[in-house]
Amino acid sequence: MTFEEFAEERLAAVLAFAMVLTGQRALAEDLVQDVLIRAHARWDRVGSVDRPDLYVRKMVLNEFISWRRRSWRLIPAGSGPELAGAELLSAPDHADRHAEQAAMLAEIAKLPRRQRAVLALRYYEDRTDAEIAELLGCRPSTVRAYASRALSALRVEIEAGRSESPRAGSALSGGI
Repeated sequence: MTFEEFAEERLAAVLAFAMVLTGQRALAEDLVQDVLIRAHARWDRVGSVDRPDLYVRKMVLNEFISWRRRSWRLIPAGSGPELAGAELLSAPDHADRHAEQAAMLAEIAKLPRRQRAVLALRYYEDRTDAEIAELLGCRPSTVRAYASRALSALRVEIEAGRSESPRAGSALSGGI
């Protein structure tokens, strides 16, 4: 498989995975672009593996985790458009679902990168703890600890949201 064929067939899936990790389309595009530049430079080796898509996803994951050293690229979680106006809607509509998703993504974006990576690999990629541990270079017990801490932190934020706004809290609780 050539690099061009790979990019044509798998770019959308790789970008979707990066969006789950970063929570922001622009950052996901930057992440994938950096990875694809490196992958293209060594496509002889990358293209020769059985599943180059998994290799590239591993590259995306590693790049995402290493971005802590380049934090200037990351936009703080609360710096996007505010969702306060969504609470004023009196009748539920399709925008509520998008607001709920945006609120959940904002909460997930507050988590440390490894915890976000574990949640993305577990719930988006449907990977086992052993597979996640192999990808992250840690033990399965560490993966379980990351997941537990991440979910606990999300629950705390949801409970805090409930006390501030009953409608927003109940909307978020369905996702965990």
